[in-house]
Formats: sequence, structure tokens, C-alpha cells
Amino acid sequence: MISSWFCDKESSTLTDCLYLTLFNFSVYSFKRMFASHVHCYVSGFDFCLTSEALQMFGVTSEMFGLLFFVLMAHTAYGDVSYSFPEEMKRGSVIGNIAKDLGLDVKRMLTGKARFDTEGNRKRYCDINLNTGELTVAERIDREEICEKKSSCVINQELVLENPLGLHRVIFNIEDINDNSPQFKQSVIKFEIQESALKGSRYLLDEAHDADISRNAVQSYMLQENEHFLLSVLTRANGRKYGELVLNKELDREQQKEVTLILTAVDGGTPPRSGTVAIHVTVLDANDNAPVFSQAVYKVSLPENSPLDTVVVTVSATDADEGQNGEVTYEFGHLSERLLEIFNLNSLSGEIKLTGLIDYEDASSIELPIQAKDGQGLANHCSVLIDVIDVNDNAPIVILKYVNIPIPENVLTGTEVGVINVQDRDSENNGKVRCSIQQNVPFKLVPSIKKYYSLVTTGELDRELLSDYNITITATDEGSPPLSSTKNIHLTVADVNDNPPVFQEQSYRAHVQENNKPGSSICSVSATDPDWRQNGTVVYSLLSSDLNGAPVSSFLSINGDTGVIHAVRSFDYEQLKNLKCSC
Repeated sequence: MISSWFCDKESSTLTDCLYLTLFNFSVYSFKRMFASHVHCYVSGFDFCLTSEALQMFGVTSEMFGLLFFVLMAHTAYGDVSYSFPEEMKRGSVIGNIAKDLGLDVKRMLTGKARFDTEGNRKRYCDINLNTGELTVAERIDREEICEKKSSCVINQELVLENPLGLHRVIFNIEDINDNSPQFKQSVIKFEIQESALKGSRYLLDEAHDADISRNAVQSYMLQENEHFLLSVLTRANGRKYGELVLNKELDREQQKEVTLILTAVDGGTPPRSGTVAIHVTVLDANDNAPVFSQAVYKVSLPENSPLDTVVVTVSATDADEGQNGEVTYEFGHLSERLLEIFNLNSLSGEIKLTGLIDYEDASSIELPIQAKDGQGLANHCSVLIDVIDVNDNAPIVILKYVNIPIPENVLTGTEVGVINVQDRDSENNGKVRCSIQQNVPFKLVPSIKKYYSLVTTGELDRELLSDYNITITATDEGSPPLSSTKNIHLTVADVNDNPPVFQEQSYRAHVQENNKPGSSICSVSATDPDWRQNGTVVYSLLSSDLNGAPVSSFLSINGDTGVIHAVRSFDYEQLKNLKCSC
């Protein structure tokens, strides 16, 4: 057994530490877990051990296994997180969500456990309700979901019914090296004066790799040659880029053109690479590269801005004269989606909206801009757009489940359904209030997060009202507020809560003596307001004696119609009257 504290290097507080006790228990289970990191969830707590952390305990891949006891961790109770690589095959098992949440598998089945995928969210994972296993449901492409974000997190909610249960499930999608570096153009062209001095630097186009971190571009290599060296630099955002450095002065009389190959290499295992050709034409004097008026342009843009709105105009100047001082603008690497939304005038530097922006899709946007003069000298700037949220999304009311029909004898306060309200806007624009009309025996009770329970407020009587049309209204707190409604039809199920009632308190009939056996004497009638079998009346005579003989020897009743018949012929001198009960 090994016990130790494991703390965050940046913190010395108790709540940032884990007390771990390790036990040996299974060779196979440990070898499956032991990798570059181990991601664990125990009793509502979530943590990750790296291989370095395991080495702190003296743990190696030859040891049997691990059992973790967590004292404190920063994860809310009821949440569970999983880290797994992108592009896993459909059907691959991620984990057992029932065990990780401490739920009985039977609860998963009876509660119809499922991921809430309303509101245009994709269903990335499936749950096997018989085993509790969590499996990949569809292709998960990290670059498609999160683009270049350093952390790719998908939050989904696991919903269980009857009673309502809600658990947040966090998927941390890990990057794999499935993309090669790419250059925007197949050829980078420069026109360099033969008078250029040794040490002159020329900015190269940056390669783009859709992967992140180590799997993104880590280095550049230049084909060996006698005139140029390559200088690899790092921007403030961590991206690598290259500059072509003149190492030996050019002589146009000896060589009018120079062609080189530039290779961008990522840091994946194994590494991937991409190439671009550099074509240098040797000319006469261009001394200055364009200079932007700002290194970073910051603008704010409401998400409901119309098409052709001018976002910003970037400006760069070049001190050279003539063609050498003519500046043109172009975007750096942009996704196809952003290229459809923004247009850059190559001559004026004016950026316009050509598509719709949506705060709910991206609250901030960065546009890399390149300015290049007539001889190929270039410089870069960035446009940072802060997208301003407007109240452009009405709340959505989603019926998660409803127990219909509702038995009419349910107790007051019984939950008969659950609804969820969603609003894609932020802050007050996304805060939603829910209401229900006043003239129904139901109300909405706030439950977990944006969930409401629909509960009864009084007794139901199917015989008075057999169904209800409920209207739920959701209104946000935007200005002006937006609202939507949801109509729900509820039916009330019958229970056998009403006895049959005879149309008369008593029935009297006169019979002539010497009547024929089997002749009809009279009929009785009763009704029951209940439904179907509960309201079907069956007639019978109560057992009693008459002159020492059972009443059934004198009378019979048709159980379906209520018609009473004489079983025998009556003699007035022996029997003047008789009474019976039904």
C-alpha cells in the first residue's frame, strides 16, 4: 500500500490536494489504465494522474493496479468527466457511466437514461442501458468541434426519469495527430534586390495545422542553399513562423532566380509535414516592408449586424516609392466558415460582413491580416472582433417526459412530467421564467438547473374533466423580452372510485298468481360514471331466505339487463308479497 498527498504545484491550499492510497489488485485492469495519463472519477470527484505523478508513488507498468481514495477535488457532485482521443471508432467503449455515477444499472433502465440532445446538440455517445457502458455514437472530430481551442470540452446532460435525475457529463476530447501542416499557397514568391544586404529578413507565410499543442507546427526546415538561412520564431500566441534570412548577397548577373523548398513539421508521433516552394526573383532596390498602423485592431460587433456592415479598415504604409510602395492586403489562414462571413478589400484594407455572425456560435473572432508590397516584403496584424450578444433567440420549451394518462387518484404534489427550457442567448438575454395558466390543477416547480417539474395542485376527477390542455409560457429577461409557448395535452385515467347508483331507491311490481315460470316481473337500472370496465354494471340478487327457502328459488335477475324473472308460479294464498335486494 502506498499513501501520499498530491498537490497542484501552483497552489498550497488543502483543497488543491488529493490524498491517494494505492493498493495492488489486478494486473490486467492496471495495464489497461497505465498510459501517458490516467483519468479517474470516484464518488463525484474527477482527477487525472500523469505518468510523472505515478512515478512520484514509485508506480510502474509492472505493478498490479490502483485503487484511489480522494479527499478533495474541484468537481461538483453528480458530475463525471471522461478524457478520450478524437476519431475513436463507433461503438468503442469510453467507460461505464453507471459505475462512475454510482448508479444501479436497473436505475438506468427504469429511468430511461439518455443524453439531452435538444437544442441542436449532437449525440456523441450512446448508453447501453443493460450494462451502463458509454460508447461512441458518431465520428468525433476535435478540429470540427473546437477548431484551434487549446481545450476541447463537450458538456452534455444525462437525464433520468421518474424521479427526475440530472447529471452533467463532461467529454474532454484529446487531439491526435491526424492533420498535416499546410501552406495557404503552393508557391511563396519574392522579388529581392541584388543590393539587399546580408542579414536582410523576409517574412514567410505561416503553415497551418488543424491540430493543437505538440501536434501543431513545431518547426520549419529550409532546403540547403548558399544564399539563405531560415530563422524560426514564435508569436505571442505560441504559433511558429519563419523568416528567410539573406546569408550571402545576391548577384543578378550570376543567378536571376532562386528556388527553395520550405518544410513545416509538426510535433506528433510520428511527425507529419507539409511543403511549399519559395521562388526568389533577383531585382534592383526595395528597402522597406509595409508597416501597419496597429499591430492589433480591436472592434465590437453586434451579432445582428446586417450584411455589408464595415467591420474595420486596416491600414499599412510602405516608405518605398512606386511599385515597391504599393500595399495589398489578404487574409492569413481562415476557416472556410469565416471566409464566407468576412470579405477583405485587397486594395483598401476594408473588411465587410458577407455572412451572418452569431454570438452563440463564437463570442470572439480573430482575423489574421497580411500586407505585402509590390516586391513581396510583408507584415502581419490581427483583427480581434468582440461579438456582442443581442436578444435574438426566444426560449424553447422542451417536454422531456410526461406520465400519461394520469390516474385520477394521484396525490396532490405528484410529479406528472418534466420540462426543460433553453435559451441560447447569454446573461439576462438567456435567463428564462416559466409560467402556466391559472385555471388548471397543475403548477411548475423549479427543479435542477433549467428543468421544471409539472406537479398536481389538487385532486383530479375524470368524471368531471377527463383531459387538460396545458399551455406553458417561457419568457426571457432580454429587452425587449422574447417568449414562446408549449401546449401539452394531459389525459386523466379512470380508477374505480364510484359505486353504481340505481335510478330509484326501491322498485315495486304486481304479479298475478299462477303466473308462468320465467315470466318477466320488472326491471331495475343502475348507472356508474366510471369508464369502461369500471363503469360496467352487473346485476345480481343478494342472498336471503323467504319462508325458509332461498330467494333465488323464487326470482332470478339478468346480470346484463337488470330484468327480474319469476322462477316459479306464485300462489297468492301461500305468498302475498316478497322482498329482495339487488
